[in-house]
Amino acid sequence: MLIAASGFAQWTALTSGTTNHLRSVYFADANIGYAVGINGTILETSNGGANWIAQTSGTTNHLNSVYFINANTGYAVGDSGTILKTSNGGANWTVQTSGIFSNLTSVCFANSGTGYAVGSNGSIIETADGVNWSLNPLLGYYPVSVFFANAITGYAVGWNGIIIKTSDASTTWTAQTSGTTNNLLSVYFSDANIGYAVGDSGTILKTNNGGTNWSVQISGTDNNNLLSVYFTDSSTGYTVGDSGTILKTSNGGINWTSQISGTINSLRSVYFTDADTGYAIGSNGTILKTINGGAGISELYNKENNITVFPNPSDGNYTLQFTGNRNGIAEFIVFNILGKEVYSEKLKITAGTNHANIDLSGLSDGIYMLRAKIDENLYSAKIIKQ
Repeated sequence: MLIAASGFAQWTALTSGTTNHLRSVYFADANIGYAVGINGTILETSNGGANWIAQTSGTTNHLNSVYFINANTGYAVGDSGTILKTSNGGANWTVQTSGIFSNLTSVCFANSGTGYAVGSNGSIIETADGVNWSLNPLLGYYPVSVFFANAITGYAVGWNGIIIKTSDASTTWTAQTSGTTNNLLSVYFSDANIGYAVGDSGTILKTNNGGTNWSVQISGTDNNNLLSVYFTDSSTGYTVGDSGTILKTSNGGINWTSQISGTINSLRSVYFTDADTGYAIGSNGTILKTINGGAGISELYNKENNITVFPNPSDGNYTLQFTGNRNGIAEFIVFNILGKEVYSEKLKITAGTNHANIDLSGLSDGIYMLRAKIDENLYSAKIIKQ
């Protein structure tokens, strides 16, 4: 089966105007958005990403996280305790006194005045007025990402699988049992009870009860770290990470489907302005956009992600492992990121083994989409050759 290239595109690369690594993206509304990164980089768009304009940050410190309360008021945090604030939509950024010299990696506001930033050395700093910040030391914890589900309930995740929760607006924080020692790098709650944390080695955790219990979800990627997670509603979410990884779930994390990003650059942050329109940013000035929720043939031709590819990335030799008891002729087709068929083969799958081997060593390094058909079932998987 041939797939038209126009139906293959899922995410489109935008021109950022920089090769600096970008680390966080946030949109104040459907059109106005900001991306921050190393060397004090701040980019702003006022037309939904069509154009990005560099702003004067006043610092050369790396900026790691950006958050806007409204179209005018926003904050960026970064290395060496850097906190920047704008009150005029980024036209001017002013330095705020954080009182610490630790690297700040994440910032979040619970309401228009109350904000939190976390970082290295167990740092969590707070503001009640958006101007003055005070330190709340968390000895023994190393938070990387912070998120508040409401005015008093917040979560922070970080090194060695730590998850801590406050139910009293940061007066006290309590450790939760995550069930992993992998570093957790991003946390997001779609409502007061349902939340997700992602991290190293493809780790995805979910809670349905406000963090009392966390369960491991199958991401389908063990080789890539997941660096950011975002949900558009209680069922639909995205996580991005190393090697251009973008995963999507449409059923609350039961299944995660790989999407074609068109890049092998690491993606550090993902943000959606509505159910269909989203942005992902990352290394070397990468900015990607989707206007259809990343929908493409990888979703149309996917059977619950029931095919595992390993090793992935690889130099060209892959083992394809099916779940279930498959028996018959499997047809494999590989497409490049433009939707052009570059490889096809039919192989016998024997019940009890459920695997096949393919050799793509003749292809150039890059990202490809594999399609497999067996027993009238269709499957898909992203393949990275390098």
